[in-house]
Amino acid sequence: MIGTDGEIPARRIWIALGTLTAVFHLGLIFYGLVPNLVARPLHMALTLPWVFLFAATGPVSRASGAILAGLGIAGCLWIALNHQMLRNQYGFLENQFQVGLAILLLGVAMEGARRAIGWPLPLVALAALLYGLYGQHIPGEFGHAGTPLQSFLGTLIVAEGGLWGSLTGVSVGVVAIFVIFGAVLNAGEAGQGFMNVAAAAAGRLTGGAAKVSVLSSALFGSISGSASANVASTGAITLPAMTKLGYPKRLAAATEAVASSGGQIMPPLMGAGAFVMVELTGVPYSEIMLAALLPAILYFATVWQGLNAFASRFDLQPIPEEDRPARRQVLITSAFFMVPFSTLLIAMFALGYTPQYAAALAIFTGLALLFIDVSLRPNPGQGLARLGDAMLNAGRQVAMIASIIICASIIIGVLGITGLGVKITSVILSGSGGELWPALMLTALACLLLGMEVPTTAAYVICVSVAGPALIELGLEPLQAHLFVFWFALLSTITPPVCGAVFIASGMVQENWLRVALTAMALGVGLYIIPLAMIANDALIRVSTEPVAALLAMAMVGLGLGGISRGLIGRGPWWRRLALGGLGGSLCFAGLWL
Repeated sequence: MIGTDGEIPARRIWIALGTLTAVFHLGLIFYGLVPNLVARPLHMALTLPWVFLFAATGPVSRASGAILAGLGIAGCLWIALNHQMLRNQYGFLENQFQVGLAILLLGVAMEGARRAIGWPLPLVALAALLYGLYGQHIPGEFGHAGTPLQSFLGTLIVAEGGLWGSLTGVSVGVVAIFVIFGAVLNAGEAGQGFMNVAAAAAGRLTGGAAKVSVLSSALFGSISGSASANVASTGAITLPAMTKLGYPKRLAAATEAVASSGGQIMPPLMGAGAFVMVELTGVPYSEIMLAALLPAILYFATVWQGLNAFASRFDLQPIPEEDRPARRQVLITSAFFMVPFSTLLIAMFALGYTPQYAAALAIFTGLALLFIDVSLRPNPGQGLARLGDAMLNAGRQVAMIASIIICASIIIGVLGITGLGVKITSVILSGSGGELWPALMLTALACLLLGMEVPTTAAYVICVSVAGPALIELGLEPLQAHLFVFWFALLSTITPPVCGAVFIASGMVQENWLRVALTAMALGVGLYIIPLAMIANDALIRVSTEPVAALLAMAMVGLGLGGISRGLIGRGPWWRRLALGGLGGSLCFAGLWL
């Protein structure tokens, strides 16, 4: 849409809008308290042009998008300008204009999500709305008492129980800031720094090209938080390198898909999941990041072990020495991500600033580095071009995540109004017979099925809202339950039939997607085992309070995962591989009987 010289004015408009988005969200951090019914509608208003116009592909889509964006922005501005009056209505709509406005904003939110990510999530939101409006006619325990239309729509639109709920608050206050941080880093030399560090660390090893993919995806994923974005970026470099060295195409694509999927469980960003978890659990962000760290390391270590096992079956060559970056190049380019990352971590952990304030400081550091090239000289022209790219990507990515979270907020709002979440929780409790592990299996299945249809963060939010209370009632700590659900919501990235990361990677190497998916499932077996191991070995997520016990649990689970990986992938008689897998499984779940 904005890639040719004839469309430079359009590009400048989008850069200006992206800049406005970044300035607005950064301003909220430094300005002070802004009423929720001001900040959150303005957040939605800023996303609508990106959702309805930026990606529009034809005249009809563009025209309808302009109308919907205009109406949606007008509605959001009306809410923001009249927030004091609306606050005194206590979630009740007083006239037909407000009812019409509520219907308009709900429709715009669902259509925006449809244009951003497809039909499934908006259809779930629509089904939730229909249940809220007509569920009183359903007999039995799944019916509800009914809510007057003005109260039902008012709670969703003029109160903070729907579009402007706590999830949208997370998107406004924290997620957007970290997305801007990632966009700023990726616009400069940080991405090349990730690749150079990975190539220097692993390029000389057996299977070096694949291990570079694992390390670079772990580093890049820590700020991108998107499996698809990870595959498209790091895969553009690692996949040709692997195929050039003769790696089987299915293994090359599977390695990239599995490594890229790990980006959503690798702190600090975790695909926006960590920040949503803060809101839903009340656990500080720093604790969630530390709790997620050891399981994420185990995941990538398991992929590494799997590559070693594949090396016993295929000739996985290291990267030739002449293709590896020079030490000076590694040191210089790594500084472009180490300096902002250090700013972020020091501000959070040493100075005690909030995550969003620390991220804002890291953004300013990253912005300054955009104007310095790899020769460490100031380069204003290059810096301005990079700044434009950063603002463009920031606006687009903030809009993408916001459209998902705002649509998911409709579902969460209806669950709260109707009490449906409590009813589903009781079904899980009764279906599991009041036992934890059957309830975990039911929850895992629900996460997998829902994750096949909606993005990971949305699947996590919906699943944890209905299943989380049941798991907590059966004895899990809230953070355990939330991490378990979040991990299983991620399974669909590599599990057929809907495996987005696999589809992208297999297309890039022109290999059959099902062969890639089966290889990815074996290579990424940790994704299936680690969330269960977190329940069996609860010390694994307590590194902040019980570091010795956490590291011992990590070692035991790591050995177990290595055995399972060797059993699935390695060479040898079937009975030996079966024994390795069985022993590995025993170690992973040793916490149940130790």
